[in-house]
Amino acid sequence: MKITAIGADISKNDVSCSTTLVENIEKNLYKINELGASHVALTNVTGDDVVISAFVEDDLLENINEGIVNILKNCAESLGDLSGISDNADDAGEGISYAEAKFRDGFYPDAIILGFDTYGGEPFVADVANSAIKAARGMDNLTDVSDLIESKTRKIPGVGYVSSETDDPVVVATVENIESVGVIASAMIGAALGNKNTYLVERGTACNILPGSVIFSATALMNGNVIDLAVPFQNKTRILR
Repeated sequence: MKITAIGADISKNDVSCSTTLVENIEKNLYKINELGASHVALTNVTGDDVVISAFVEDDLLENINEGIVNILKNCAESLGDLSGISDNADDAGEGISYAEAKFRDGFYPDAIILGFDTYGGEPFVADVANSAIKAARGMDNLTDVSDLIESKTRKIPGVGYVSSETDDPVVVATVENIESVGVIASAMIGAALGNKNTYLVERGTACNILPGSVIFSATALMNGNVIDLAVPFQNKTRILR
């Protein structure tokens, strides 16, 4: 079993996602369950980017990914990143973001999802995302974390190709012990925040930042429930006096 996560800018503006867009996506997620996903959710809403995440059996990955993209197409206020998807690598453009990670058999599936947004496609966002990925590696009770972000054309199973121009990455990590979700997520969040001009935001926050900055949301998908990790992280990092 895996978690698959697809992120896209399909908003009618460059700053935020409308309530209507969010509600329309959530109303259609049942279609992913009908395709065989055990859990599916709109996990991250970050600036003008959304991320749909699902827990799937390996042999259903391509069908589930295709189903997620179809929902994004049907709900889109603007084709945005969807227009960059191509059946062949040479014609691919700036497209959707993708991440996947494996669950270990015999453990209850819990996952951490980071969704990033920039105002002007700032290239250092890849370094920010990779900092989080590297921080997760080697942590106790981590099963898997998604691949490092690379500047190259990528094939997304069941969907097609997107080019190296694709920005606003998605990162996922799978966890074997529910009490380790906070430990691993905090390491990932802290590593990302160590980069220049990078800010953690709550799920649904608009991209009200100066160009040259990166925002990201951090969520956990556990038993089908989405938890906004920005809230407990903020509480845990308050300095007690």
